[in-house]
Amino acid sequence: MPEYIRVLIVILVLATTVFAFAHRSACAISDGSDYKRRRNVWITLTLAAFLTQNFWLYALVATLLLLYSNKRETNPTALYFFILFVIPEIAAPLSGLGLINNLFDLTNPRLLALVILLPAFLSLQKQSDTLSFARTASDKALIAYLFLVAVLYLREDNLTNVLRKEFYLFIDVFLPYYVVSRALKDMQSFRDALLSLVIAMMILAMTGIFEFSKGWVLYSGLTELYEQGEGLSAYLGRDGMLRALATSGQPIVLGYLMVIGIGSYFFIQRLIHKKLIRRLGWALLAGGLIAPLSRGPWVGCAVMLVVYTATGRYAVRRLTMLALAAVAALALVSVLPGGERVINLIPFVGKTEKNNVEYREQLFTNSMIVIQRNPWVGSTDYLNTPEMEAMRQGQGIIDIVNSYVVVALKTGFIGLGLFAGFFAMCLFGIHRAMRSIANKDSEEYLLGRILMSTLLAMLVIISTVSSITFVPIMYWCIAGMGVAYAQLVRKQAEGRSKNDAQKGTQQSSPHTSPK
Repeated sequence: MPEYIRVLIVILVLATTVFAFAHRSACAISDGSDYKRRRNVWITLTLAAFLTQNFWLYALVATLLLLYSNKRETNPTALYFFILFVIPEIAAPLSGLGLINNLFDLTNPRLLALVILLPAFLSLQKQSDTLSFARTASDKALIAYLFLVAVLYLREDNLTNVLRKEFYLFIDVFLPYYVVSRALKDMQSFRDALLSLVIAMMILAMTGIFEFSKGWVLYSGLTELYEQGEGLSAYLGRDGMLRALATSGQPIVLGYLMVIGIGSYFFIQRLIHKKLIRRLGWALLAGGLIAPLSRGPWVGCAVMLVVYTATGRYAVRRLTMLALAAVAALALVSVLPGGERVINLIPFVGKTEKNNVEYREQLFTNSMIVIQRNPWVGSTDYLNTPEMEAMRQGQGIIDIVNSYVVVALKTGFIGLGLFAGFFAMCLFGIHRAMRSIANKDSEEYLLGRILMSTLLAMLVIISTVSSITFVPIMYWCIAGMGVAYAQLVRKQAEGRSKNDAQKGTQQSSPHTSPK
């Protein structure tokens, strides 16, 4: 039996286990027909990816299938989240038909953006209740950032490449943010989207746990079939253990995605009535977080738990309990067999691969020297400087494992300020919406806590990883959810004020007596 068939069988078994596990709860939370159709799309795309052995044949199958599915889809954001991680981010150059060598590189996320998000964008434009773009502070910050990036492209490349990169800005940044921020207009659409995100992350978690336990990177064979080499799904280890990848491309990206899944599950788990199913879901996502052995996401998850707890009721008492539980767990692990090995993996405590921490510190120091030479709008040749050359690793690459540093090197402090300002506006909008909610036990308030804590965790994690594979897609999407949430709460408040005003008018109107 060919290796790729064995891999396909394993992946389908793992995925169908998750689908069966989630079926009853998912159909209770979302429309059953929507869930089944998305599940079938995921399975069909996986079969097409492995059996066609050609990205363009896969893309043809995916396009036809999604065009058919779009006609019945009630929530394009939920469909997009459900199948976003179905295969690694494999890139295939699209020919320019003799006019230019390469029109653009097509990946699965870009294919989904063109087939799912672009029609949704055009449809939302026609809906009267869709908030116009550039109406929120977050929109304006994003426009300013994208405009700066687009202008700076002109200094480094020819017109063809500039147009290609600006097209990428549209499909990689604008479309995910716009559709997510405008399509989620009520609580049910949020439930549906977060449910899809959780199920997608559970499949990744199940795959990651299998890879970690068996020492077998499942999707490496698929990238070889598509002639992508080992860059996306290479075997990486830490302390003698395999670091899981699934379709993420890098272990730290898988950990980053698991943090998003855990944050989303805080919302979904309250809708799952069976306690055993709920706990198994927590165990699966926790295992998925451990399997990549990536410490940056562990720190991000801790930040998320602290913020989530601090924004709820009895914050001081619960934060104290959380701290005591962490200390007790650390003490227990230290006395168990093999506990020292576990302790060595813990950030800021363990000694395993301390050179990675030293590399990040040196990277930041050297990058600041380079940035200070072009502090306002960055430069195009920053990789050719002596300071960055000193960071070249054994693999022959300069790994800039900090998204903020990359932004500052490319666009200077102006670009970094706009980039960070965009997320600050999103967080401010979420916080302001939460403050306007009187009932702190409401579903709306809980959603705000989850979005704020998850987004803050992501912003912490990207200081330890560059914006590769699914990292930027998800921070634009979660930020878009924050904007959608702020608008939802505002509309609910306006609706209540209008109803109260109408009731007051009716009560104060004089009653005429019968003649």
